[in-house]
Parts: sequence; C-alpha cells; structure tokens
Amino acid sequence: MSKKEQHPSDWREWRRLRAWHLYKQGWRQKDIAVALGVTEGAVSQWMSRARKEGSESLRHQPPPGPQPKLTEEQRAQLPDLLAKGAEHYGFRGQVWTTARVAVLIKQHFGVSYHPAHCSRLLRSLRHSVQKPEEHASQRNEEAINAWTDERWPALKKKPSTNSGRSSL
Repeated sequence: MSKKEQHPSDWREWRRLRAWHLYKQGWRQKDIAVALGVTEGAVSQWMSRARKEGSESLRHQPPPGPQPKLTEEQRAQLPDLLAKGAEHYGFRGQVWTTARVAVLIKQHFGVSYHPAHCSRLLRSLRHSVQKPEEHASQRNEEAINAWTDERWPALKKKPSTNSGRSSL
C-alpha cells in the first residue's frame, strides 16, 4: 500500500482499500468478504471499480451538491459591498442582518438567497451576522438608570438574619 492508502479518512474507506490490498495479494473475493464482514456482492463491486478506475476510486467521494449561485468572483466582491454600510443601500441603520444581505445580493447580483443561507455565506467570508437591538421609541434611559440605581436595591429581597437557616 502507498503512504496515502495507509491513512484513509474513514473506516468504510479503509475497508474498501483493505479489500483491494487483499485482492492484490491473491485472496479470493469470498474470503475477503468473510474477513471484512461484508457481502460478496460489495467486494465484487469494489474490485470491479478498482480494476476499471484504479484504487483511488475506492476512496470516499463527498456528494457533489448543487452548484453555488454566486461565482467565486462575486463572493469576493461581497465583503467590499458590505463595507460600504447598510445605509449606503437604503437601509435604516448600519446593521447588516441576513435579510438585508439577501436583498443586497438580489439587487447587486440578481441571485436569490434565503436569509438562513446568507448566514452560512457570511460565516464562510468571516463576516459576523448582526442582530439589531429593538427598543421602544419612548424609552427613557435616564429614568431606567435612576430606577436601577435607587429603587431596585430597595426592592431586592435580602436574606433574613433570624430565619435560622444556614446556607450550608
């Protein structure tokens, strides 16, 4: 076995490569199946594939998945677009939410993305997803701070000294 074949990425791949190695040593497919705990049909398929396409065809092949909607060039442009700020594109406030990023991508590239996927896209670009803080428009910060500093300590329940209970 080559050095690459000695360190397969998972046990299934190891099993397929081991079967090929045993086959090349002269083992019968029936004996390989018994030794590796698989069906003779599985060994037959592996050996057929390895003879036609080489032993590399026995390695794990990740599923291809759909083609990305944005090209690599478009993805590379996205951080520069985001750096201009959300207000540059007509949004209120500088916060980039996934929904806003989806709108930006649709307007700039003509490609539709679900906001949930925009989150994954932003993470892959090492850009943080932001969530806006929502406060009531009539919120009074001074009154809140005064209440927290003056009224809250008086309302907090204090431990009773004569309850006879120990914290142990």
